[in-house]
Order: sequence, then C-alpha cells, then structure tokens
Amino acid sequence: MSFIARSTLKAAGKAAVARQFSTSVARMQFAPGPLLHFTEDEEMFRETVAKFAQEVIGPKVREMDENENMDPSIVQGMFDNGLMGIETPEQYGGAEASFTSAILVVEELAKVDPSVSVMNDVHNTLASTCIRKWGSKAIQDKFSERLATKEVGAFALSEAGSGSDAFAMKTTAKKNADGDYVINGSKMWITNSQEAGIFLVFANADPSAGYKGITCFVVTKDTPGFSIAKKEKKLGIRASSTCVLNFDDVVVKKEDILGEFGKGYKIAIECLNEGRIGIAAQMSGLAMGAFEKATGYCFNDRKQFGQYIGDFQGMQFQFAQAAVEIEASRLLIYNAARLKEKGVPFTKEAAYAKLYASQVAGNVASKAVEWVGGVGFTREETLEKFYRDAKIGAIYEGTSNIQLQTIAKFLQKESRQ
Repeated sequence: MSFIARSTLKAAGKAAVARQFSTSVARMQFAPGPLLHFTEDEEMFRETVAKFAQEVIGPKVREMDENENMDPSIVQGMFDNGLMGIETPEQYGGAEASFTSAILVVEELAKVDPSVSVMNDVHNTLASTCIRKWGSKAIQDKFSERLATKEVGAFALSEAGSGSDAFAMKTTAKKNADGDYVINGSKMWITNSQEAGIFLVFANADPSAGYKGITCFVVTKDTPGFSIAKKEKKLGIRASSTCVLNFDDVVVKKEDILGEFGKGYKIAIECLNEGRIGIAAQMSGLAMGAFEKATGYCFNDRKQFGQYIGDFQGMQFQFAQAAVEIEASRLLIYNAARLKEKGVPFTKEAAYAKLYASQVAGNVASKAVEWVGGVGFTREETLEKFYRDAKIGAIYEGTSNIQLQTIAKFLQKESRQ
C-alpha cells in the first residue's frame, strides 16, 4: 500500500519550485520566518513519511537488524512512495521538492530506523544530487529517472588507506585507445553497496597531478570487472549494507564522466557538505526516536515507589536537558539546510550541525537506555539499537575531529580578516 501518492508529491514539488522562482528579490530581503516553520509541501513530506515509517518500516526493524539485511520491500516502498527522488525534477519522475524536504524525510525515517534513513540520505543528498548538479544533459537523461524510480545510488569515495584523507586514493583510471577509461582498484565502507545499481566512483586519472587528477565516473552494477566483495558486520545500522567494491579493468565510457576531468575533488567536497547535513538529520531523528520511546515509557508505563518514573524531579531534569539539546541540534540542521537552499556558503554551518547532532544522538541514546532500566538493556525494545546506531554519527561523512578542524579553520580565517 502506498502512503504517499507520487503524483501528489510531484504536484507539490512543482508548485514549490514555481513559488520559489516567482519570489522577487525584494521579497527575499524580508526577515525570514522561524527555522521550525515549514512550508505546506515540507509538512506534507514530514507527516506522510512519519506514517510510512511507523506503519511499514517499524514492524520490520528488529528483523532487519538481526538479519543484517535491508528488506527489499522497504526499498521498493521508498521508490513507490516517491522518497528516492525528492529534489529530482518532475521530468525524471521526481518531486522537485526542497532540500529541506529531503532533510525532513531523513529525520523522520531515523526516528524509526536509522539504517533505512541513511540509505535514503546517501541516495538523495549524494548520488542523486551529484548527477543533478554535475551531470551533463546526457548523463541526467540516462540516470536521473532510474535513480528516482527504481535504482538505488551509492557514493564510492573511501578506501582502506583514504578515510579522513579521502583524496589519498589508490584507485586509478587510465585512458584506453578508444578514449574511454579503465578503472582498477578498490573502495571500502561504501553505503548502499548491496542495494545500489548506480555507483559514483572516484578514481585518480592522473596520479602525477595528485588530487587534481581525481575524476568521478558513473558505474553501473552490471559493468564487467566490477564486483561487490566483503560485506562488513557492524556495531550499528546493521541493515544498511556497507561493502568493499573491487574494480578489475572496469571500462567506463568517456561520456560517463561526471563533471569535468580532474574535478572529482570539487564534486566530492561540495556533495559531502550537503551530505553532512543529511547525516546530522539522521542523528537528530535517532535522538528523537530514542527520546520519545524512553520518555513515553517513563511517563506512562513503569511505576516505582508508588509513582511513574517520569514523575521524579531527578528524571524530569534529565529529560528537559536532553530536549534542549535535541532542539538545538535541529535548529543547527535547519539553518544549514536553508542556507544551502539560498545558495550561500554553508560549509561551517554544516560542520556545526553534523558535529553537534552526532554528539547529542550519542548522549541521548545512552541516557535513554539508562532511563528505562533493565528493559533498555534487552533486545526486546529498540533502545539498545538506537544506542548502537548512534556511534556511527561521529565517524562517517567526516569524523567529529574533521568537523572540529573545519570549524577551527573558519574561525581562524574570520579572526584574521
């Protein structure tokens, strides 16, 4: 059953774009509204995705985590409900909605299952965004509709020796006699590997040029020489596939270069900045999911010494502190998202959001397990899963130390201006 009529989403997205382009420069000078105020279209996404997550994903969360596998029906449901082409133009089967809509979807999904959330996030904010922003007309025509309607996307940047130092990569792409490129090497820690049909692969086409030789190629799953190897067994987000990818003389047509030759560094940096807002939203959604489940139990279910656990002042103070932290992280996220939509610099704000949201998620998920006592330590509920899932927020799409480094560089530059 489809909870989101794709035609409705398309119409809403198209209307939103029309309104955006009709907004005059004079109107844009007016004071902005509250960060927690969303357009009707954004609210529609949020509410309908919440319903889909609770009613369709919720019953399968524990099974998917235990099996360490994404239920194919969930993936199909994401496509059927228009959640895999949120910003994609209507002509390619997308909804043409706002970046904030995409962030709200990630957040709502994470309240129920961060594994499903990250699949959606990587697909929308990295893979689809890169194709839309950097792809030629031919590449967009070739891949955008597939990404919006039937094929999951993956972003293949990291390698065993190039994590935080992402551009110290060993994977190479050499031009052959036909002018096409032959890729050799491997990638590691690649999200969506098992489900994806379209991969954005970064390889160094001119090692002598260093990072300036890095180029992005679009590779499909059925390309000869391309294989998906080891699937990692992880602490958290276990239903989300994370695999090693191998490239053995993989030939990619020259027309399937994304952007310009040697511009892969710029593509990766810009897309990862957007992706960090998405990961921040995943973490805030996780924190909200853990908070709501734990406080609901404490306020309404368990009693000790003749009163609900949540009626004790010592508990209430902890709840209040966590609520403030969650709200603060959401404001950082929505601010970064709105800045991105306005086309103004947002790198520092994205780092703020990603760093803080991951810290809050770790803290709240840990406290939530404690708040409910012994039941929180069992696998009957999902609180222990939220606790395990939260740790990845400090690691992927830029570790917390990388976010601190990014912020510090901005502060240094601003101080010396």
